[in-house]
Amino acid sequence: MMLSVILPASNEQDWIGPCLDALLASDPVGMTAEVIVVANGCRDGTVAAAQARAGAADAAGWRLEVVDLAKPGKLNALNIGDARAGGALRVYLDADVLVSPPLIGQIARALAAAPGPAYASGTPEIAAARSPVTRAYARFWMRLPFAGSAAPGFGLFAVNAAGRARWGAFPDIISDDTFVRLHFAPSERIGLPATYSWPMVEGFRRLVRVRRRQDEGVAQIAAQWPMLLGNEGKARLAPGSVLRLALADPAGFAVYAAVSLAVKLGPRSRGWVRGR
Repeated sequence: MMLSVILPASNEQDWIGPCLDALLASDPVGMTAEVIVVANGCRDGTVAAAQARAGAADAAGWRLEVVDLAKPGKLNALNIGDARAGGALRVYLDADVLVSPPLIGQIARALAAAPGPAYASGTPEIAAARSPVTRAYARFWMRLPFAGSAAPGFGLFAVNAAGRARWGAFPDIISDDTFVRLHFAPSERIGLPATYSWPMVEGFRRLVRVRRRQDEGVAQIAAQWPMLLGNEGKARLAPGSVLRLALADPAGFAVYAAVSLAVKLGPRSRGWVRGR
């Protein structure tokens, strides 16, 4: 069996090297493994940084392909990567994510053993932030039901062949990770103990911009594919639970509430927003 990692990247020269280094240190449990970096619209050193890992990929037993697209766009990059991938198991990885050494192996084993369509991800950890505002927001956000659910999948998600057949080409949408996750019932989603590190955007204004874009992505899916919402499966946060979380972390709650209010009061986002 073969495992393919599809890695879209746009102007990620500071992130793509460490991302690939962590990935190539993974053990895909004896499977043939490949990583397809789809650079899209890059105006920096992303392509060169990815190509510089060719020797490390060979030494680790991975096939590395770097595709350089002139046109930016993550969804198109995902579709190009999918078309070039040969693996029955597909991992979709953001260029700023660092996987822990055992994660890819755990994903491969879990998806290969699944009796039907399956979706898998690891246990996310928020990378240490420089901004006190982001640290407070992240601390509170990670205690909310979605972040604590099995396989939330932000930054990294994976499917087996039967799972990939659930949808065709990636549509031109805001939130590809939510779109894919909601194609699977909670019982079909596999949360694995191995971790991965995901960076959260720095500073209040950027948090507001990204949070607004995230909310619009969920609303877009609800409008175009309302049938998918039945697969959400996350627990609702009762008023008493909110109060307990607020008392446990007043600073985190204050920042989270301020971001939420700013999102509601501000204008809609204007196109794509970088996550950091």
